[in-house]
Amino acid sequence: MLNPPSDPLASVVALLKPEPSISKLVSGGGRWLVERKNMRSPFYCAVTEGTCRLTIRERSPLVLEAGDFVLVPEVFHFTMSSIDPPRRGALRVPLETGPGVFRLGELGAPTRTRCLVGHCTFASPDKDLLVSLLPDVIHVRTPGRLIALMQMIQEETQNDRAARDMVLRRLLEVLLIEALRCVDSSTMAEPGLLRGLADPQLALALRKIHSDPGAHLSVAGLAGAAGMSRSTFFDRFRRLLGMAPMEYLSAWRLAVAKDLLLRSDLAIVEIAQRVGYASTGAFSMAFSRHVGIPPGAFASQRRAA
Repeated sequence: MLNPPSDPLASVVALLKPEPSISKLVSGGGRWLVERKNMRSPFYCAVTEGTCRLTIRERSPLVLEAGDFVLVPEVFHFTMSSIDPPRRGALRVPLETGPGVFRLGELGAPTRTRCLVGHCTFASPDKDLLVSLLPDVIHVRTPGRLIALMQMIQEETQNDRAARDMVLRRLLEVLLIEALRCVDSSTMAEPGLLRGLADPQLALALRKIHSDPGAHLSVAGLAGAAGMSRSTFFDRFRRLLGMAPMEYLSAWRLAVAKDLLLRSDLAIVEIAQRVGYASTGAFSMAFSRHVGIPPGAFASQRRAA
């Protein structure tokens, strides 16, 4: 991806580079509980029948009903269970009843819950920054298109057809964008990209940043594009995005630079110009300060790995 999309949401999802990992159909009967620890990956789930309980570490439990969709861009520890879970000592190992199909709980009990569950990875070298711009948890009710996308991902995962990985990557990108589109930003507590885009004036400045990260941009210029005074723009940007405007611009420029270093044959001097640095020296200094090593060494290490 030599030229990231100018739409802020599309450009963040594109740079995240979601890669397929696990997709499965899970059914549960009776009392059941699944626990996952020491993870650091995106997790998503759509309930197609019944109810269940999802508990993400340090958060209040969510009761999910048929038609609910949940996406956690970065999950470390979570449990899913029946509404009335079993004792911890009575946990049963999920039974795989077919390719990508799992049964939880008591085998003889009627099926009360069906879920589509998936995990993926973000291949971006700057995924920490990009994930920090997204909501911690996305919970959407009655998401027909999201469930349809998950069903397509499940079907594609289970069939070894031509170009499967490419199709899965595209489906994951669309799934992420559709989930983020469904978020009601007015109910969000944490700062991030969606809160910034929900503000019509800040959205103008964000589109200016993402449309051409190599342009000469300043707080005053971005404030003018947003139709705001410099001080009002600065304060509102920092409050809704969680970082100052030039901090956001610098981080985004370096994220694009990392992508260009790994995905193109451009010379470092050209990459520096594309992301708004007047000289290779200034770019290398900023890159080294942010990443810890010069851009050439970063590209060599990543390609070797």
